[in-house]
Amino acid sequence: MNEIVSAPAAPTQPIDLTRAAEQAGGGAASALLGQHDRRRWWALAVLMLPVLLVSIDNTVLNFALPAISTATLPTGVQLLWMVDIYPLVLAGLLVAMGSLGDRIGRRRLLLIGSAGFGVVSVFAAFSPSIEGLIIARAALGFFGAMLMPSTLSLLRSTFVDRDQRRLAIAIWATGFAAGSALGPVVGGILLEHFAWGSVFLLAVPVLLPLLVLAPILVTESRDPHPGRIDFLSIALSLGTMLPIVYGIKSIAEHGVSWLSLAPIVLGLGLGVWFVRRQVRVPNPMLDMGLFRRGAFSGAVGVNLLSVTALVGCLFFISQHLQLVLGLSPLSAGLVLVPGLAAMIVAGLLIVPIARRVRPSRVVPAALLVSVAGFASIALRGGQIDAFWIGVAFVLLGIGIGAAETVSNELIVATAPADKAGAASAVSETAYELGAVLGTAVLGTILTVSYRAAVLLPEGLTTAERLAAGETLGGAVAVAEQLPAGVAEQLPAGVAEQLLDSARHAFDSGVGLTAWIGVALVLGAAVVALVALRRAR
Repeated sequence: MNEIVSAPAAPTQPIDLTRAAEQAGGGAASALLGQHDRRRWWALAVLMLPVLLVSIDNTVLNFALPAISTATLPTGVQLLWMVDIYPLVLAGLLVAMGSLGDRIGRRRLLLIGSAGFGVVSVFAAFSPSIEGLIIARAALGFFGAMLMPSTLSLLRSTFVDRDQRRLAIAIWATGFAAGSALGPVVGGILLEHFAWGSVFLLAVPVLLPLLVLAPILVTESRDPHPGRIDFLSIALSLGTMLPIVYGIKSIAEHGVSWLSLAPIVLGLGLGVWFVRRQVRVPNPMLDMGLFRRGAFSGAVGVNLLSVTALVGCLFFISQHLQLVLGLSPLSAGLVLVPGLAAMIVAGLLIVPIARRVRPSRVVPAALLVSVAGFASIALRGGQIDAFWIGVAFVLLGIGIGAAETVSNELIVATAPADKAGAASAVSETAYELGAVLGTAVLGTILTVSYRAAVLLPEGLTTAERLAAGETLGGAVAVAEQLPAGVAEQLPAGVAEQLLDSARHAFDSGVGLTAWIGVALVLGAAVVALVALRRAR
């Protein structure tokens, strides 16, 4: 592999001010450095806004699923598409957008994405149908792909000192946890007092300060020698993702067949074509040489596996708390707050430890804590109550919060400065692909298990049987409508019979999906142990 040498910093980048301070000497140097350090940390605060937004939106949506299911009566596959289309489009475009930010300017791309995300969020809030909501979520994925690579790559150019950058990335990573902690509480309040569309309107007050303050506080950065935009590679990256996830969802709806396996094979073929093209072209959209660095590829693998497990866990836990245990959205959110707070604390406390302990030791040790959390859910299956869910989520938060802080810093530190956008996009792609797989794979397993186990009482209409047989939310909605017509058409107690059957059917898949979570996190620990053994 040819050695990649970072280009000299442009005159607008922070390193030039640091050199100027060193040349000034004495009190002038201290004043200049102090002023610039303050500007860096204020810039970090601004860059945290889109991070908080994305994490809040993800958590809020999980807790809004019962309300959306009740209001729109989607099929099981439509519900999964509504959840997955956003991270799917996001993951398919992240690398392309990261590369585009390297070319046109990372701050400029951040501002474009923020404006578009805010406008589409308003449309999503007032979407009249599940089909309209799926389309709006796809558009949010398009603009969201402009946000996340820009934030992480701008941190790379803002914090040139590695100790400062490690702390900044720890704060950046814990922003996801902070947003996730705020999401259930804020979302719970909104869902108890307003319609489900209110959760999408959260984007507007978060993004308005970003649009005002980012041009003032955040310094622009870009690749000084960008290549041309490779539209074929963009199409291939998106074409790799869409057919694979479509095939997984087709298996959930129709079972294993050539019609469901063909899209998966097509996606894998396009993925091979994408990789081969990146190796051959002189200015690739994604430098495949990055993956030959063990620290980079290992950290990406850790993120992918751990996020797949975490998002899949949130998919069924949020429904279990509300639809099985009967908690309100706010109460269900409060159950998870201790675990999300533990994720924040673990992400910050791991910074001084990571200076002294090798990543190949600290990351697997942290992930084993998360394994204990998944195992506690798996061992109890569907019989787990709110208290044990809270305890399990604390263990999950400690392990994943610590491990991902270290892995994200490794991804940024091992990439050349002029390729920070593309490298950051790879990190974010691992996150979003993990979110897709978490709901697509674990959600599909849960859906198939529910369909196979639910017993529908006699006397339901065709529409009622279809809705109740697809999702737990649909069964709850049908049961709430039954009492009005029970006296004339159905025997007494049929609503309770339907609810009991639906809840037991849903919980029958919880234990299996939790064991899969155990396997995924153990796999992430093995990847860290092997791939990060030479990382410092």
